[in-house]
Amino acid sequence: MQFFLIFFDIAAKRAIFVVMEEDLKTAVEVMRKGGVILYPTDTIWGIGCDATNAEAVDKVYKIKKRASNKAMLVLVGKMEDVENYVETVPEMAYQLNELSEKPITIIYDNALNLAQELLGDNSSVGIRVSREVFTQRLCKMLRKPIVSTSANIAGEPSPAFFDEISDEIKSAVDYIVKYRQDDKTPHAPSSVVMLSADNTIKILRP
Repeated sequence: MQFFLIFFDIAAKRAIFVVMEEDLKTAVEVMRKGGVILYPTDTIWGIGCDATNAEAVDKVYKIKKRASNKAMLVLVGKMEDVENYVETVPEMAYQLNELSEKPITIIYDNALNLAQELLGDNSSVGIRVSREVFTQRLCKMLRKPIVSTSANIAGEPSPAFFDEISDEIKSAVDYIVKYRQDDKTPHAPSSVVMLSADNTIKILRP
């Protein structure tokens, strides 16, 4: 009996892996063509695209009906990737990312190589190093940072789970990731801190 349970457990994990790989491949292809995806992150479900593609970023703003002067954050797969998109990465950023017990979004000054619409004052940008395996793989395969913004129309509540996402949002994106659609595990929002080049920290959300 135990043998069969182990066999079915292995088979189930393999099936999940196959679905994930197909999802990753399709999502990356869509984003490389300037498309927009709906995908799970290390916090909640998000709307995403290649963060270096200005036209794709504009699509995300239109889908959300979000004011263009409101910045959006981006995800990367590892801390070293941040160095490609920020003029100076303060040493404190590495410590914050390593020591934080939950996902942490760090707002840096003087962003580089990103769509202009994503940036705030002083060319600032919020970047989070994902702690979720699917998103990490997505960033690695795309070899670009990915926009991450909640899957809702601006001003409406952010959906905690996939089945709370409106049909309006689902019909507007180019691809919906299948992975984790049934996941009901609650995820806390990330901490948000502003970090200046001289390592001065301002906590915006603990």
